[in-house]
Amino acid sequence: MQGSKIFAFFFTFLVAFSAIHFAILKPEGINIFDSAVFSSISLPTFGSDLKNEKKASVPSKKSKGKRTYKKKSSINGYEPFVVDNYNGVDVYSNGKETNVFGRNTTADGYNLGLRYQCVEFVKRYYYEHYNHKMPNSYGHAKEFFDYNLSDGSYNSGRALSQYRNPSYSRPQEGDLIIFGPTPSNGYGHVAIICEVSNEHIQFVQQNGGPNNPTRINVPLDYNNGKYEVLGKHIVGWLRK
Repeated sequence: MQGSKIFAFFFTFLVAFSAIHFAILKPEGINIFDSAVFSSISLPTFGSDLKNEKKASVPSKKSKGKRTYKKKSSINGYEPFVVDNYNGVDVYSNGKETNVFGRNTTADGYNLGLRYQCVEFVKRYYYEHYNHKMPNSYGHAKEFFDYNLSDGSYNSGRALSQYRNPSYSRPQEGDLIIFGPTPSNGYGHVAIICEVSNEHIQFVQQNGGPNNPTRINVPLDYNNGKYEVLGKHIVGWLRK
C-alpha cells in the first residue's frame, strides 16, 4: 500500500510538472479559423514574441548578401528549411508549431522575433523589403493591432496605418493581416497579404502548421461602402 502511495505521488508530480513545462515553453495557442467557411482548414499558428527569450549562441551568416543574422540551429535533429518565398524573402518551416530556434536579430540589433514563428516572418519581410523598423519591436501577433484606434488611424507602436475589419479602405498587397486571440490561441496570428482581387485576398504565412499551405485564400466582401475579409477573428490590417 505504501508503494502505491509513493507511485501515485510521483505520477501526479510528473503530470503537473509536464503541464507547467509545456505552458512555459509553448509560444502560442492553436486553431485560428473555426468557422464553417474554413472547416477544411486546420490552421495551428503561434504568434508570440517573448521578450526574455534567450538568443541562440550560434555563428552569424549573411542573408541574401545584405543582412546579417545568427545562423539557425537544430531541435532534436530538425533543421528549419525554406518552404516559400515572397518578394525575395524566405518563408521557413520550423517543424512543430511550438519549435523556437532562438531569437532573430539584425546586425544593428533590431529584434525580428523568434525563429520561425509568424511574427518573425512579417517583421523580417518589412525590414528587408521596406527597410521598416517597428518602434515597438516586441509583442505577440495580437498586439500588432491597437483596438483603441479608429479605422485609418496611425499605429505609432508599429509605425503603420491601421484599418479595421470591415474598413472603408480596401486591403492591399503588402498589408499585414492580423488575427485576434481565440479560446485555443491566446496570442493571435499575423501574415502578409500577397494578392487581392474583387472576390478574395490571399495571405502568405509562416508557422501555419505542418498540414496547411503557406498561402491561403480568404473571401473578400464589399457592402455598404466597406470591405470585409470574411474570416473569423480577422480584426484588421496594417499598411506601410
